Amino acid sequence: MDPVSRRLMKELVDFEKEATNHPEILSLYPVDDDDLLTWKAQIVGLADTPYQDGIFDLLIKIPINYPMQPPNITFMTTLCHPNVHIKTGEICLDILKTAWSPAWTLKSTVLAISLLLYNPEPSSPLNCDAANLLRCDDIMGYNSLVRLYTQLYGIQ
Repeated sequence: MDPVSRRLMKELVDFEKEATNHPEILSLYPVDDDDLLTWKAQIVGLADTPYQDGIFDLLIKIPINYPMQPPNITFMTTLCHPNVHIKTGEICLDILKTAWSPAWTLKSTVLAISLLLYNPEPSSPLNCDAANLLRCDDIMGYNSLVRLYTQLYGIQ
């Protein structure tokens, strides 16, 4: 087994052992037993947030030189967030680009994405409409818009 496959199998086993410690991650697994470089994950919107009751699907494409290079992770579920492109699901998060380190795992990266939902960074937006609501301190408008998208696309 090559080093990338060995690392990914270890990450899978580690996640399965600790899954109950991370209720915000509903699932994290390879799409196919024959392809360890494509994974899916599901995260849940936490209570008392505009994402509450939403379930959001992520597609994870792992490069052949992982963990030296970060995975490419996109939202498959349409959601409204300043740091997520509403059409492509692209995520603006430093650890997926310049701040990547081989110390990150798929689980820790998915956890960071989950945290990003509740801690948006409107100064580096991929969704300018959502970011502008936060920049103008229109929290009620922002939360209403996020809840609308969560109800339309995130409830399964």
